Amino acid sequence: MLGRIMMVGILCLLFIVSLFIGVSHVSLTSLFSDANALTVFLDSRIPRTLAVILTGMSVANAGLIMQILMRNRFVDPSMTGTTESAALGLLLVTIFIPSASLGIKMLVAAIVAIIGLSGFMMIVRRLPPTALLLIPLTGILYGGVISAISLFIAYETDMLQSMVAWIIGDFSSVLTGRYELLWGTGILCVVSFFYSNQFTIAGLGKEMSLNLGLNHQQITRMGLVIVALISAIVVVTVGGIPFIGLVVPNIVSRLMGDNVKETLPWIMLSGAVLVLFCDILSRVINYPYEIPVGTIIGILGTIVFLYLLYGRAPRYAKK
Repeated sequence: MLGRIMMVGILCLLFIVSLFIGVSHVSLTSLFSDANALTVFLDSRIPRTLAVILTGMSVANAGLIMQILMRNRFVDPSMTGTTESAALGLLLVTIFIPSASLGIKMLVAAIVAIIGLSGFMMIVRRLPPTALLLIPLTGILYGGVISAISLFIAYETDMLQSMVAWIIGDFSSVLTGRYELLWGTGILCVVSFFYSNQFTIAGLGKEMSLNLGLNHQQITRMGLVIVALISAIVVVTVGGIPFIGLVVPNIVSRLMGDNVKETLPWIMLSGAVLVLFCDILSRVINYPYEIPVGTIIGILGTIVFLYLLYGRAPRYAKK
């Protein structure tokens, strides 16, 4: 209980720090005396902080769903071609329908993400079920192929710079009117929580799920659609955010177990804390310039991922 209270306190502290860190000077006193500071606070700092929290919550949530449904702790949307497919869909709709609205771009990106994720699932079914590390390695190769195709198309159509921006997550361009789509990920997180018990049962396997009266195929499809929609919305709004869906569910599950309904709120909270912390780092490491938050998360995520691969297993796993 103490650890959970501390996590909430850390989130509140980082939330306040995020509101007052940046190139433009914004302080508590300037909000009442400087109209420009108030404008920056309302139109940039608050939307950016909310976007970071929503992104962290939803990406961690998507990672947990994917790990439960695939029964593999070493996968997440950025390692199964889902994020890369969403970026490819965004690239295609930008090329062929440049005047499309943000909602249309999100819809096309989600459809392509679902197609890409379905392709990965078809490949995984042919792999030995005991080869746990072979699945994420296959996902990395699969995502690399999709990313290479996207980069080639972007290069040929002179959209390489935009493609790189979609692949590497960055919150520097978040303003009022350009992040509201992320509230959709919050709705998807709520839907995930209501179906958390079904996801837990589905994670036991198809036969066990059927014996318990659960429509395994329907729940699996629902979970994968939620993952694809979250990936598409995040890519369209802020770009790809790697490793959060991998490391956060693993760490929380090692501490709290595999009951999705119990762990999901804390996984989302931990994801928000980690992304918010990395976003603050991205603003202060090379001040007054910013480092893309995706770069910071990629470095920290790689270190934690290697620890998960080579670290000692938790005690309850040995029983």
